[in-house]
Amino acid sequence: MQQADLTAIAQRLATSLRGANDTFCLQIMRLLAFGRPVSREQLAAALHVPLAEIHAVLRQLSDAEFDESGNIVGWGLTLIPTPHRFQVNGQTLFTWCALDALTYPALLYLPARVASPCPITGMQVTLFITSEGIKDLEPTNAVVSLVIPELSQTCDCCREDFCDQVHFFNSLEAASVWQASHREALILSVDDAYQIGQMVARYRYETLF
Repeated sequence: MQQADLTAIAQRLATSLRGANDTFCLQIMRLLAFGRPVSREQLAAALHVPLAEIHAVLRQLSDAEFDESGNIVGWGLTLIPTPHRFQVNGQTLFTWCALDALTYPALLYLPARVASPCPITGMQVTLFITSEGIKDLEPTNAVVSLVIPELSQTCDCCREDFCDQVHFFNSLEAASVWQASHREALILSVDDAYQIGQMVARYRYETLF
């Protein structure tokens, strides 16, 4: 895909996904990268905000995941298993979708090893993500599905509308089978999806990243 097309997709996607609480969300992800639940007090200290503000924001994040003690265990990056295994910082974590896995190494300033099963064939797609790009992609012809939420869906959580539609596939043929019932989805090479992820990170977190 042409660079101009990738840039246009990234700008539309960043606009659709941007929320009012991106500062909180980014800090949650960075704390979760240590592989432990994040307490509300820990988040308040990291952000230098009152605990009451943390409680108020977390009530707005309808898809945020918590343990039985009320600690945060998931927001994009999660301690709860999903199909997208994300090994980073010596920890085995998970992401909500394929684009998260491609984007988070840049936000965390850490390389990551990813493994995710193709939803059609069950074959594992594996790759290593660094600041320089993608390495060790297997199979080499793997692709990624991507959808762009409507602007009317813009919120602080797009897991159902966005994340649940963004997968790794072991081949274009497998992705085409899935795309037949998801006509709104784009199918991209892993390298193109990686580039989009880097641009979305810059556009969405431009004052933080």
